[in-house]
Amino acid sequence: MARQQDPPPQGLSGQLTGTRLSRDFFREDVLDVAPALLGATLTHAGVTVRLTEVEAYAGEQDPGSHAFRGPTPRTEVMFGQAGHLYVYFTYGMHWCANVVTGVEGEASAVLLRAGEVVDGRETAAARRPGIAERDWARGPARLALSLGLTGEHTGLDACEVGGPASFHAPTQHVPASRIRTGPRVGVAGLGGDAASYPWRFYLDGERSVSAYRPAKPRRRRAEA
Repeated sequence: MARQQDPPPQGLSGQLTGTRLSRDFFREDVLDVAPALLGATLTHAGVTVRLTEVEAYAGEQDPGSHAFRGPTPRTEVMFGQAGHLYVYFTYGMHWCANVVTGVEGEASAVLLRAGEVVDGRETAAARRPGIAERDWARGPARLALSLGLTGEHTGLDACEVGGPASFHAPTQHVPASRIRTGPRVGVAGLGGDAASYPWRFYLDGERSVSAYRPAKPRRRRAEA
């Protein structure tokens, strides 16, 4: 069951409203950064999304993380500097975007699950033709598509001044009473355990938050 999240440390929650998030912000523990990103915005390729749902992944300590078994060419960026994007391909058709957190060498990242397009609506509409505005960034693949993020952007430094991507603190204070947590969407096995990993964070009452769906158990191929 979803529960109220304790407020993040003052160093994260005390950001000046609307200011650009620095690398120091992302160097903190992933379980502090994730809820602190709620209400923050990400801008890229002419579109700005206000984040309403995220998930935390703690690398080699987390069976739900891509980095659980150590670095690979795919996950190398997660072991690098905080504030860079990790964009991966899933289900053979979708891109999903994360931002790297913590210290170098210890992979962790926040999956950007859902949000509301607050600027660049015409551009977002062109990227999401025939889709209701509520659903433009409702879900990680839709969010990445609205922002124009693909695999070529993995490793992109969102903390680089003048760079093509940037995060900004919420323009209004987000009270801890609005933050809810629950199990991560579509994560199977130990990493999907709701009691041990209630690492999905979202803003209560937001229409753009995606629906929770548990992971589907994989079927073993029948022996020949």
